[in-house]
Amino acid sequence: MAGKIFEYAVLYHPKPHKVGDDSVTDPSLLVIDVKRVIANKDSEVAIMAARDIPTEYLDKLEQVEIVVRPF
Repeated sequence: MAGKIFEYAVLYHPKPHKVGDDSVTDPSLLVIDVKRVIANKDSEVAIMAARDIPTEYLDKLEQVEIVVRPF
């Protein structure tokens, strides 16, 4: 079976923090802009994306989201 084209991006969702009496959540950040890859399944793409996450986010993986879609 030939590979298919997929796109992936990686987002970082900051945790809410207190500002005075209010809880404020900063906007999400695009850590890795949309990339296109050829793979057989979306699970392979998720592994590629995980390997691409910058080191400064590796201690915050619970706040990192990998999004994958077929092209």
